[in-house]
This record gives sequence, C-alpha cells and structure tokens, in this order.
Amino acid sequence: MSTQSGIKKQVPYLFSVLKATAFSTYKEWAAYRSQMAVTIFVGPVFFLTQMFIWRAVYATRTTLNGLTLEQMLTYYGIISVIGYLTYDSADWDLQWLIRTGSFLTFMLRPVSHCYYAFAQKIGHRLLALWVELLPIYLIFFFVFKIPLVPAEPGWALLSLTFSFVLVFLTNYCIGLSAFWLTKTEGIRRALLVLLDLCAGMLIPLTFFPTGMQKVLFYLPFQFISYVPTRVFIGHYELAGITLSIPQVVGLQLVAILVMFALYRLLWHLGIKRFTGVGA
Repeated sequence: MSTQSGIKKQVPYLFSVLKATAFSTYKEWAAYRSQMAVTIFVGPVFFLTQMFIWRAVYATRTTLNGLTLEQMLTYYGIISVIGYLTYDSADWDLQWLIRTGSFLTFMLRPVSHCYYAFAQKIGHRLLALWVELLPIYLIFFFVFKIPLVPAEPGWALLSLTFSFVLVFLTNYCIGLSAFWLTKTEGIRRALLVLLDLCAGMLIPLTFFPTGMQKVLFYLPFQFISYVPTRVFIGHYELAGITLSIPQVVGLQLVAILVMFALYRLLWHLGIKRFTGVGA
C-alpha cells in the first residue's frame, strides 16, 4: 500500500513540474516570438527547392517509385510540418551544460534533467503551434495547394506524438555523448545529417536500394519522420514490406522504448564520468 501511495503522490508532483516548466518556457520564448517567426521562411524555401527539383524529374514520367508528383510534393509538405512540430535542441542544450559544468545544479534537483528538458520542449513547441506551425500549414494549404489532411486523423495524431517523443530521446542521447567528448559540435552535425537521411527527411526511404531499405527498416530513425508521414498519407511501405497503420504505429512505440532504454544506459555510464569541470 505504501508503494501505491507513493506513486499516487509522485504522479501529481511530476505533472505539476511539467506544467510549471512548460508554462515558464512558453512565457520565456514568447518574448522572442519574432525570432521564432523568422523560421517560417525556412519551410517554404526548402519546399520550393524540392518542388523545382521534382517537377524537373517528373517532366518525362507520371510516377516514380509508385509516387505521383502530387504525392511527392505532399510528402515534403508533411515532412516540413513534422519538422516544425518536433523540432528539438536537447542535444545542444545538454552538451553545453556538461561542457560548462552547469549540469552540476541539475544533479542536486529532485527531478531528472531529462524530464525537465522534455517539459521545456513541450512549452517551446506549444508556442510554435501558433507562431510557426499554423502559418506554415496555411501557406502550404492555400499557396502551394498541398492537401495536408490526414487520411486517419486519430492515428496521425498518435504517430506525431510518438515522433515528438522519439526526436527528443534521440537528440538527448546525442547530447549525452558530451560526457565522453565534452565538445560535441562535430559529431552532433554528422549524426544529425545522418539522422535526417535515415529518417526520410531528405528523400523518401523507398528511393534507397532494396538492401539499404531492409537495414533502415530495422533502425529506429524511420519512425521520426518517414513513418508519421506515411501514417499521415494512410499507407506504409518499406523494403517491400507493407504494414497496416496500427501495426506501424505500434512499432513506433517499440522504437520509443528502445531509445528510452538506450538513454538510460548512456546516462548510467556517462554520469560516472561527469566531474563538473567549469562549474
């Protein structure tokens, strides 16, 4: 009974911490919302580049790897929206705290830094919903005529939520490399480029050779962007494997559990190396 009572007391406390942290982060970044609004230009510019490229590619054909030009442009439109929704800087923030020794203060707090950073991300992205995401959605819908309407809204929302969590855990694991490397700018950039490639941000994963597709199928990175995009469209296929939407969203949850286990392992090994240099 004492264990159950402790859990009942802990849940409201953790929720209050999450709510307070998210709200304070929201208010803090609201003061710099004009700076966030500048990023509105990034998505459309990226999309215009893709539109010019793929229109040239489709000039002599109607389909490519089973996708029409309209479906290809819809893919990149969804990718851009997902990028705004799931954007995360936990890797940079964590490596900076470790490098400067400021991370020491978080070791003395009753809540883990991972939980605190996740609450910060929630607050930051809540602000982005109306500063970045809504304007971008309207631009794509009315200017570029991209029908960003999910085939199954419930599953699409769940998949986007899982992607939100998975992006955070992946970036946080990258940030944990600072326990060993201290300065991680180089490896961060390399890993983020590799992650974008393996997640389908740069090109649909079905365009890779079959052998590489099979490798990508068993990696968790496809669940960051490629899977929520295909769930949004309403059809999933990779490496010749076709899965139903519930099945692929279930695998997305498994990927979160795997990444969480990796985070716990890296945390356990890395925290032993922290010396608080610079504090």
